[in-house]
Amino acid sequence: MANTYHQIYLQAVFAVKYRNAVLHESWRTKLQGVLGNLINETGCKTLIVNGVEDHIHCFLGLKPVISVSELMKTVKAKSSKDINDHQLTSSHFEWQIGYGVFSYGQSQIDSVYKYISNQEEHHKNQTFKEEYLELLKQFKVEYDERYVFQDLI
Repeated sequence: MANTYHQIYLQAVFAVKYRNAVLHESWRTKLQGVLGNLINETGCKTLIVNGVEDHIHCFLGLKPVISVSELMKTVKAKSSKDINDHQLTSSHFEWQIGYGVFSYGQSQIDSVYKYISNQEEHHKNQTFKEEYLELLKQFKVEYDERYVFQDLI
């Protein structure tokens, strides 16, 4: 019987709508667990989820039977519902429209894992917008800066 073998590593990055700093430290770890479980429920494999008060990074192994857009739609919608159901923010919670997804090879797993695990320290010196634009440039993703954070207008 033929089998499908795969090794697809992705980092997904997405922000709170308007990049509001509402992912409070007191419940952020629980949210990261929820996000990791939602990723795993799709058949993908969570390597690490971490972030700061205005955005999240998810590093995962993608299962080829699920599209990135389907994965992100599910993870963002269900995690928003969880935050709202538990009334973790003072107003209705939403993620920003869109996301960034970046691919990595086997040899990069350790460095990406360390980078994501060190988000608190990293963001003492760099804003989310600076980090996100740097990722887009590093991966040679064409973009129009007017629309990268369009829902801020």
